Amino acid sequence: MTSSRLGALAAAFMAVSSPSLAHVSFENAQTSPDSTYKATLRIPHGCAGKPTLKVRIRIPEGIVAVKPMPKPGWKLETAKGAYVRAYQVNGEAVSEGVTDIVWSGSLDDGHYDEFVFQARFTDAYQPGATVFFPVVQECDGVVEEWVQVPAEGQDAHSLKSPAPGVRIVAAAGAVSTARKAGSLTLEQPWSRATPGGAKVGGGYLRITNTGAAPDRLTGGSFPLASKVEVHEMRLDGDVMRMKPVEGGLEIKPGATVELKPGGLHLMFVDLKEPLKEGQTVRGTLTFEKAGSVEVEYTVRGIGGAAPAEHKH
Repeated sequence: MTSSRLGALAAAFMAVSSPSLAHVSFENAQTSPDSTYKATLRIPHGCAGKPTLKVRIRIPEGIVAVKPMPKPGWKLETAKGAYVRAYQVNGEAVSEGVTDIVWSGSLDDGHYDEFVFQARFTDAYQPGATVFFPVVQECDGVVEEWVQVPAEGQDAHSLKSPAPGVRIVAAAGAVSTARKAGSLTLEQPWSRATPGGAKVGGGYLRITNTGAAPDRLTGGSFPLASKVEVHEMRLDGDVMRMKPVEGGLEIKPGATVELKPGGLHLMFVDLKEPLKEGQTVRGTLTFEKAGSVEVEYTVRGIGGAAPAEHKH
């Protein structure tokens, strides 16, 4: 390999590994609604080679009961203000609280440190949302403002100075309320996250018919797809194939039908955008007798399974 080639590779490696490219971020970047969250903000470097003297975090609306952790060698200050509206915390209405946290001290450019606070995420944020915390890092005569928020569909990594974010996901083991529609009971609709570029997704749930007459699931609607079909997996010779259920899926009196991966399921056709873990998406299911029923799908991981109490 020529010396010029080696030089180019070395320069590329230095560009990729340079600390200046590292963004301020949270170590634990996800939580669930109505939960207490321990935020650990990571400061990976100074500003243009200069030591960090002050770290300021702005607390977004809807984040309450904020308690910063004192840091040895650093002065801790907070600013308080009124919220846009009151939030319920442990049965009490909270209408004001911490809006800014400031640590003042000194952190050398070649060193790394963490700044910790506790906060409660209210029901103002639901699964699928990302909450961004603007951070200002002050150095000796230089300021880094980590305040950029990605536009819809934009990758935060493409921003020069992105604000650190916390993604809201459904609580593990969360049980959704059963939905009644005539003689039918619909339980825990869910889906799986899809990779970028995927054109189809799957929908799953349990349907119980408590009536004396059969009903039939014929389709539905899904806002992120052009149409919804009922599919089944069937062995064709030695090959398992997927095909639409002709005429719709019958739900017999007294029967429970489970739509799940590898069996009967809903197919979301021609997806307009990927399904993301933690997201909730409202759609409808159409039945011959029960009519159109609104349902809300919780999107689990790509390899996600049904809630534990419904595994067989």
